[in-house]
Amino acid sequence: MAFNGFSADERAWLASQKLGRLATVSPDGIVGNAPVTYFVRADDTIDIGGMRMGATKKFRNVQAGSRVAFVVDIVDTREGWHPIYLEIRGTAEALADAGPPADGFSPEVIKIHPDWVKSFNLPAASSS
Repeated sequence: MAFNGFSADERAWLASQKLGRLATVSPDGIVGNAPVTYFVRADDTIDIGGMRMGATKKFRNVQAGSRVAFVVDIVDTREGWHPIYLEIRGTAEALADAGPPADGFSPEVIKIHPDWVKSFNLPAASSS
């Protein structure tokens, strides 16, 4: 399934959340998975930022050419068991001087270019 941009529901879901999990693979094949803060961009890329992003293993893995998987999910238990998730797979760039994506962040950013997206149980986007 080719990625042709986020749907309105996917974009609204991503904008409503603050934390996701980024998986990368090191050059020697070790998988890492870390909680991260993210920012959805108008061009349907995802920027991953942090206080010291350039010093992280995930940043080095992406610099070395790792593909990535990124998941944003919750389980809503207000009325039973209701998992909600969005998974992105794709390529990524390790940008050393992109500029801090928010106050308190370092200038390094991992930019995800989705090539596959799967979502489940997303709430409908508000039409307002």
